[in-house]
Amino acid sequence: MALSLHGYAQGTSNELKENLDSLLIVTPKTFKEIDGLLHPFKNDSIQLRYIQEKSVNRKYSLGQAYALNQLGSIYRDKELYSQALELYQQALHLSVEANSIEFRVYSLNNISSVYSRTDAVKSALDYSQNALELAETVNNPSDALKRSIIASLNNIGATYQMLEQYELAIEKYERSMSLEKELDDKLGLAINHKNVGECYEAQAILDPALTNFRKSLVYYEIIDSNKGKIMCNYNIAHVYVHQGKIQEAIDILQSNLIKAKAINDQNIITTIYINLGWAFIRLGDYTAAQTNLESGLTLAKSNNINAEIAEANKFLSELWIKKDDYQKGMSYYKDFKKYEERITNSLNLRYVNDMILRYESEMRENQLERLAEENESVRLKLRKNKTMLIIIGISLILLIGILYILYRQSQLNADKKLLTLEQSMLRSQMNPHFLFNSLNSIKLYIINNEKKNAVHYLNKFSKLVRKILEASSQREISLAEELETVELYMNIENIRFSNEINFTVHIKDDIDVHNIKIPSLILQPFLENALWHGLSSKDGAKNIDLEVKRGKNGFIEIVITDNGVGRDAAEKIKDSKVLKRKSVGIDITKERLANFSRDYENYFHVDIIDKFDDETNPVGTQIVIYIPTI
Repeated sequence: MALSLHGYAQGTSNELKENLDSLLIVTPKTFKEIDGLLHPFKNDSIQLRYIQEKSVNRKYSLGQAYALNQLGSIYRDKELYSQALELYQQALHLSVEANSIEFRVYSLNNISSVYSRTDAVKSALDYSQNALELAETVNNPSDALKRSIIASLNNIGATYQMLEQYELAIEKYERSMSLEKELDDKLGLAINHKNVGECYEAQAILDPALTNFRKSLVYYEIIDSNKGKIMCNYNIAHVYVHQGKIQEAIDILQSNLIKAKAINDQNIITTIYINLGWAFIRLGDYTAAQTNLESGLTLAKSNNINAEIAEANKFLSELWIKKDDYQKGMSYYKDFKKYEERITNSLNLRYVNDMILRYESEMRENQLERLAEENESVRLKLRKNKTMLIIIGISLILLIGILYILYRQSQLNADKKLLTLEQSMLRSQMNPHFLFNSLNSIKLYIINNEKKNAVHYLNKFSKLVRKILEASSQREISLAEELETVELYMNIENIRFSNEINFTVHIKDDIDVHNIKIPSLILQPFLENALWHGLSSKDGAKNIDLEVKRGKNGFIEIVITDNGVGRDAAEKIKDSKVLKRKSVGIDITKERLANFSRDYENYFHVDIIDKFDDETNPVGTQIVIYIPTI
């Protein structure tokens, strides 16, 4: 029923009259200016009709377009879609007459939203794409136009997501988020991080999915949206089930079920019940699974949520099959297929898929044409500035050449330093004193006619020498090879200690020492130091333990522990000797480890820890070598 202008005026506030009078005098051209005056009345259909009539009398097309768009949104939200569509079409026509791109894009997006809600996917996508293409013709869009671009991108992304075109959907959502960051639109960022997470989860790419759900949760916490926080926690729990973190998922779902009941959101409650059932199936608790799934199915049916009815039937089918009741399982499976078919319009989806491919192809062709035009422009500029470009090019070549020479010089110096370190390490491993004493010990076995021991240790000595020579030619070796080398070394050295040294190796945490790479020949100097400075002057049991275990932050820890006299006592004994044994191997090893650290995200390092008993008496030394694995 139509009302007269007089009838509108009777229900019109003084504030609206004043704002509308100002509007009709200035007749602004931008959405922001018009909305700034009329925004308080955008949900009042009587006031909007008054604005429309006054704008018609003054022939102010944009005022009419604004009022018609807001009226259309009121009808749309009341599910009066045909009336809403008619109002939006009128607003679009007026926007074209007024030559306002802002209002044209805004009206196109509103029309798209009506088609989307009525499942006319093809028309919804058409209008969103038209809106986006039109908006992208503006070089410096206003904030209002940016919001319309966001709406277009989100509508297209949602359609692609529905059609399982996940990479295209993610690209649209990420473009939308870049604009939402510019506008500090935290709600938009929360929604789109959730959308991106769902796209990744649908492709079983779980880590990026979890990252995006957590980012979405942060934004929902900032804006304090209880519903948003519940949905994000549900999404996180959903990923946890896929990752096998079943109990963590159940804890999150049960906690958020209570919160969902507090806000009485039937859709969320239904979804959580069904997913709790799914999680309990994975946990093997079929009684709890059945209880939750049946609760979810009952709610889904009472609220006519076809997608959740299908989901509940699917999991109930799986549950009864696991319980060996194939008749019930098949019954639920038939119900699942029935509801799945109801929510699938294969003809419409095929048509839209074809349209998507055509649209993306046309977009790429347009981009190629623009690139060709830009290339032509650049070519003309290059022709005009040819001399300057040649000079710049020559200068750049010279600069690059100089930088390359400096870089190569730096690399050569580094390689030279590394070679020097390797040579020093080899000398420390193969020092004449060690070779002489080892051969002398073997000779003593021969003199004493201990042929078996002589042959045994001679074999070990030759194998050790071969391993040291082989390792010295390699930049890195496996930890397994290094451990084999040091065991040979300790066997040889133990001859000189009359086999008093108890040397043990422990590998913990199921570590595969064959897959861990370390610089070659780094452990022997620490063992040598423990032998000759820690244990050589000690009476009683002499122990060296080598332990390999997992440390924190991606490190493998190699721990060498001796029960020697301690560093302070060893230093005093060393000072009292006429012939002092200088330990250069450890210093060289530390320098080699520092040099290797350049190739890793983390760095090798060494801790030396003095050990004391309860009465602060020294009881040995512990070396901890931290080996990065990432």
